[in-house]
Amino acid sequence: MSEIRAEFPLLETCVYLNSNSTGAVPRAAEAVLAGYWQTLRTWRDDVWGGWHEGLDRYADGLAAFIGAPAGSVVTDANLSTLLARIASCFDYRAPRNRIVTTDREFPTVPFIWRAAGRYGAQLDEVGDGGPRIDQDALENRIDERTLLVCVPHASFSSGATVDLARLVKHAHDAGALVVVDAFQSVGIMPLDVTALGVDFVLGGSHKWMCGVGTAFLYVRPDLAPTLRPAATGWQAGDRALTFQPSAGFAPGAQRFAGGTPYPLTSLISQVGLDLLSGVGIDAIRRHSLACTDRIVARAEAAGIPVVSPVEPQHRGGVVCLDVADGEAVKRRLAARDMICSWRGYLRIGPHIYNTLDEIDRFMDALEDECR
Repeated sequence: MSEIRAEFPLLETCVYLNSNSTGAVPRAAEAVLAGYWQTLRTWRDDVWGGWHEGLDRYADGLAAFIGAPAGSVVTDANLSTLLARIASCFDYRAPRNRIVTTDREFPTVPFIWRAAGRYGAQLDEVGDGGPRIDQDALENRIDERTLLVCVPHASFSSGATVDLARLVKHAHDAGALVVVDAFQSVGIMPLDVTALGVDFVLGGSHKWMCGVGTAFLYVRPDLAPTLRPAATGWQAGDRALTFQPSAGFAPGAQRFAGGTPYPLTSLISQVGLDLLSGVGIDAIRRHSLACTDRIVARAEAAGIPVVSPVEPQHRGGVVCLDVADGEAVKRRLAARDMICSWRGYLRIGPHIYNTLDEIDRFMDALEDECR
């Protein structure tokens, strides 16, 4: 643990339990930044060859991390951009024009699907406004009219999770495709996209993946050739790097690329990916559950309502607490160098670099602020 903690300078300044919002970045990123500046200082167009190799290395490294083959992942600036490209693949012809999702999604997801309404998409949001995801209710809304099922693997607002294996089977049996928002799970929970048979998975680097400013999209390899995104760019073409007009789309997930990429964020994020891959996702999950179990136990003992599922198998990497005047409490904790976040509830997100001692110190401070 001490070796891992030494890689994160941020931990020298505070108790940082905010990885569900923005994760800490390893110190080796500084060398990447310095190298990037040297490239800019002595600019030659030839650097693009190395940059494209770096972009491909990061994308294929992400693929391996989530159990996918090389070539099945593409990166871009944010999840919204990549989800919009998925949305642009479909005609939304009735009767199979429904998009079933939950009310526990990050706001970008329903916003994009509502925008697709002008092309005939019909959004069906399932939920009662509570923190849990009612999977029975969700699956009951999937039928022969459903084109896509779009769900979070873990909710940003409560940490509640979806049983993806069960959901993917149910959706496929009804003839629907499944889009998974894994931003709040990848890097903290095991995810094997090949074993699940899921069609699309979206995620990003700047939370649990210890990176910055990069999102990714996995597309099931046998599905990719059938898809032609209308929201696109020259890098998605089959002759992009020849600088000649492309006659068709690139193979694999690259057909979901956009315009000229920005390499720096992938180069930085590679550092975090390498570190997490070295630890292993099973060890990360065990440590995460030990930390979140401690938060739940301390909160229950102090009489602080726990919003997140208390059962480990239904909880992601974050614990959400219902604290009176919680946003002000969050600010007071920050003044004590105890860092968490507030999104309707107080969100506490420990990672592999945190310790149980830090959890106890944070909960001591929280109990003090709640008195």
